[in-house]
Amino acid sequence: MPVRLKMPEILLGSHTVRSHGVQVARFHMHDWIILVVLAAIDLGLNLIEPFHRFVGEDMMTDLKYPLKDNTVPVWSVPIIAILLPLAIILVYYFIRRDVYDLHHAILGLLFSVFITAVLTDAIKDGVGRPRPDFFWRCFPDGKGVFDRITKNVMCTGKKSVIKEGHKSFPSGHTSWSFAGLTFLAWYLSGKVRVFDRKGHVAKLCIVFAPLLLAAMVGVSRVDDYWHHWQDVFAGGLLGVTVSSFCYLQFFPPPYDTDGWGPHAYFQMLADSANAQPLSTNANNLNVQQAELESIYIHHQQVVEASHSQTSSGDTNPMLNGGRIH
Repeated sequence: MPVRLKMPEILLGSHTVRSHGVQVARFHMHDWIILVVLAAIDLGLNLIEPFHRFVGEDMMTDLKYPLKDNTVPVWSVPIIAILLPLAIILVYYFIRRDVYDLHHAILGLLFSVFITAVLTDAIKDGVGRPRPDFFWRCFPDGKGVFDRITKNVMCTGKKSVIKEGHKSFPSGHTSWSFAGLTFLAWYLSGKVRVFDRKGHVAKLCIVFAPLLLAAMVGVSRVDDYWHHWQDVFAGGLLGVTVSSFCYLQFFPPPYDTDGWGPHAYFQMLADSANAQPLSTNANNLNVQQAELESIYIHHQQVVEASHSQTSSGDTNPMLNGGRIH
C-alpha cells in the first residue's frame, strides 16, 4: 500500500513532453488522423446547402423577430470552447509535468468539440429549421413574397443570409460551448478532487463556473433571436453528452480514488510494476542456475577423485580384506 501511494508522486515530472511526448503522440497517431477527418467533415457540412423546409405565409408569425448581430461573435466560440480549456490544461501541465495528462486532456477536448460540431452541423443541414428572424433574412425590405398556390416563401434576400436562416436547430454556439466547457468542468472536478467527501463545497464553484459560462452563451442565442429555446436546449444537451463520453474515455470518474489522472498514466504504472518482478525472477533463476552448476562441478570432482584412488590401489589393509599382524 505505501508503494501504491508514493509511486505516482515519484514518477510525476519524469514523463514530460520532451522525454515522452513523441512516443505518446505516435501511439495515438490514428486518433489524431481521425480528428483531422472530423474537422474536414465539419468543414464540408458548412459548405453544403441545408434543407429548405417549407415555410408558409401563415407560419411567419413566429419568425418575424428582428435581425440582430451576435452578442457572442462566431470567431469567439473556438476561444471559449477550445482555447480557454486548453490554457487551463497547460497550466496544470507546468505544475505537474505529466505528458500523459496533457496529451489525453487535449485529445479528449478536441474530440469533444469536433464530434459535437459534426453532429450539430449534420442535424442543422438535415432539419433546416428556420431561425426566429427568418422573415427579415428572406425579405430584407419587409415585403413578403409567397407562391400563389403553395404559399411557400419566395425569398428575395441575400443567398448566404438565407442559407444561415435555415440552420436554427440545434444551436452551434451552445453545443460547442457546452462541449468544451463541460469537458473542462469534468477535468477540474478530477484535479481539485471535488468528490473527496471532505465537505469542501466551495470546490463546486470551480466546477460550475465553466458550465455557467456555457449557459450564458446559450442564453445570448435566444436573446439575439438567432435561435428558439428548443435549439439551445438541444445544443447544450448534445455538448454535455458528447464531452462526458470523451472525458470518461481518457480519465476515470472524478469521484474515483484515481480520478485526478488519466487511465494511460496508471496503465504505465502497472506496466512498470509488472516489469520489476519479471526482472527479479530472471535474476533469481540465473543465481539458481549458477548454484546448480557449482554443485554439479563439485560432485564431478569428488567422483573423479574417488576413481583415481581406486585405480591406483589402496594400502589400507581393512579395505583390502587383509589381517593385522
